Amino acid sequence: MPTSNNPRLTPGTPAPAFTLQDSQGQEVSLEGLRGQKVILYFYPQADTPACAQQACDFQDNLARFSHEGYAVLGISPDPVQKLAEWNGREHFGYTLLSDEGHRVADEYAVWGEKINYGKPYQGLIRSTFVIDEEGVIAVAQYNVRAKGHVAKLRRDLKLPA
Repeated sequence: MPTSNNPRLTPGTPAPAFTLQDSQGQEVSLEGLRGQKVILYFYPQADTPACAQQACDFQDNLARFSHEGYAVLGISPDPVQKLAEWNGREHFGYTLLSDEGHRVADEYAVWGEKINYGKPYQGLIRSTFVIDEEGVIAVAQYNVRAKGHVAKLRRDLKLPA
């Protein structure tokens, strides 16, 4: 499997544009969200314990993020059908996007080598980006932990706890 050859994104750089299908098969583009702040988080696999914890933390904070002007998007390499089933059970309230070919993950430099039980493999590196109203990266966090990440993100953004 190829590893992203793109350099890691840093604050102040334009966010790579994308259009992906959501859990209902509808196209969603970053350009369509221009004018609002976006929290874009990448997670490895739908319906796994760590990813569920992170997704539920975003769900639990969704009203507060919305009140503070943020839209939340989650991206994984899962197919649309798997996202539809997971979202159908959990009703996250925010958009889950399918990046099956990991093209967007490559552009955001979140596809790369991981190690599981001592064995290296290629996969999605859990990461979060905050994109400002003009489409510029405001925050880039790579290799985040699922547990406690949303609380840390809120602290980093200087939002009320």
